[in-house]
Amino acid sequence: MNTARRLRIAMLAHSTNPRGGVVHAIELADALTRLGHEAVVHAPDAGGKGFFRAPVTSAVAVMASPAPKSVVDMVRVRIADYVRHFEAPESRRFDLFHAQDAISGNALATLKQRGMIKRFARTVHHIDHFSDSRLSDWQTRSIAQADELFVVSSLWQKQIATGFGRASTLIGNGVDTMRFNPASRTIDEQVRTRYDIADGRVLLAVGGIEERKNSFRIVEAFRQVLNVHRDAQLVIVGGASLLDHAAYRAQVEALIAADPILDRAVRCLGPVPDAEMPSLYRLADALVFPSVKEGFGLVVLEAMASGTPVVTSRIAPFTEYLREDDVVWCDPASAGSIANAMAMVLGEPLGSRLAQRGFMVARRHDWRNTARAHLPVYHRLSELQHA
Repeated sequence: MNTARRLRIAMLAHSTNPRGGVVHAIELADALTRLGHEAVVHAPDAGGKGFFRAPVTSAVAVMASPAPKSVVDMVRVRIADYVRHFEAPESRRFDLFHAQDAISGNALATLKQRGMIKRFARTVHHIDHFSDSRLSDWQTRSIAQADELFVVSSLWQKQIATGFGRASTLIGNGVDTMRFNPASRTIDEQVRTRYDIADGRVLLAVGGIEERKNSFRIVEAFRQVLNVHRDAQLVIVGGASLLDHAAYRAQVEALIAADPILDRAVRCLGPVPDAEMPSLYRLADALVFPSVKEGFGLVVLEAMASGTPVVTSRIAPFTEYLREDDVVWCDPASAGSIANAMAMVLGEPLGSRLAQRGFMVARRHDWRNTARAHLPVYHRLSELQHA
């Protein structure tokens, strides 16, 4: 196997929006490019605005058809958009194809079925449970039909082995410590003013309002924290998702609206420009991330790299890469436990100690190492693709 040969890699993400899998695709492609390969990021561009963050490497905004309101129909349309794009021979001039999600994985499975490509790889960031059987079937197909599987944590490596009887390659994750670091910038105060972020204690929740992010319990816990820290503010940012979270979001918004104190102290910003995220981490006194399910939790590393202490769930995958004293742990099923963790992280000297430890943790997670972990599998796939 020639592991020194320069590869041309098609990297496929499900959208151009700021979601963890899309960030992973961009950062991995950039790291591969810096290692001397040519990685081209692809994604359906529903809004016509391009990627939320311009990759260093080449990028292709795949033409996206008008999306129906139904999630199932939207997924079907996005799979078809990808297939139509790669049906053109000039679009398939790659040594290998790598899907980061079920949408692009199904498109590649269809291309493989039609004999247009021989093989493809898929990264499984996490496995969702869908009430609609069609979404479940697409998720299963994208994993079962992939010739090589990557995972970002041991949790999902075990799930793949148990659920699919498949081996997978653990590649981890990374964080860009040049973008995310504790050094203040002029833009920080501009961001504070733009979003009316208080000078008092600021708790940041990233990922929007979703059941998987445990948003309802975060707000319940924050209401308890306000009894002690009356000047505290909860800032919820993000939420650009292909899935429909409207019903859950309505529950959380009703909880906030019913309490005048919460209504004053909670800021729901929605998706924000990517350039502002480092500032939001630096403005926060802590990241509150008690998710009930994650593939890895990239935002934890982003916060740590920014010198921001973290509250997170004592569950895998967090327990895989975080040590006992790296964060304040909580039980994600208990609003009381989350509230206690919030109160602890706002105290000193704990907050300052966690900020120092967090930066050291972040430095251990380098995108270059993540990219290198892919190369043996990439070269094996490439040789089979051209056999």
